[in-house]
Amino acid sequence: MNAAEQPGKLPVMLSVRGEQYFDGVDPDATELMTEGTLELTEEGLRLSYEESALTGMEGTTTTFEVKGPQVILRRSGAVNSQMVFEEGRQHTSLYETPFGELTVDIQTSRLRHTLSERGGLMEIRYSIAVEHTVTGRNCFKLRVRRKR
Repeated sequence: MNAAEQPGKLPVMLSVRGEQYFDGVDPDATELMTEGTLELTEEGLRLSYEESALTGMEGTTTTFEVKGPQVILRRSGAVNSQMVFEEGRQHTSLYETPFGELTVDIQTSRLRHTLSERGGLMEIRYSIAVEHTVTGRNCFKLRVRRKR
């Protein structure tokens, strides 16, 4: 049974746009259109999809877990990480790389979503500091549509 056939997991089409801003440089943007799943949970909902060669994280499953004011981004597989987004707050987490672990501070400036079992939109704007040195500002924009 594949993920889309598991009870409670709804097949969706995801448009994931990631933008990175560095001082004095045009934003670097990647956009991925992919199939994934949307699952309602007791605390909110969970979106999952497989990364591709386009994102440089082939063999990695990405999950956005929406829990009240927080969104937790987990990656597992070839890349393992967890990032917690909560508007107006900073969260620190570990980011595993093939070269070792890094401390990553996430300061979320904006978190908005209209997600439900029908799909919707989510936007997360945040700055990221690696080993306590700010490396840039980022933005995730997700568009979720139920598959027919």
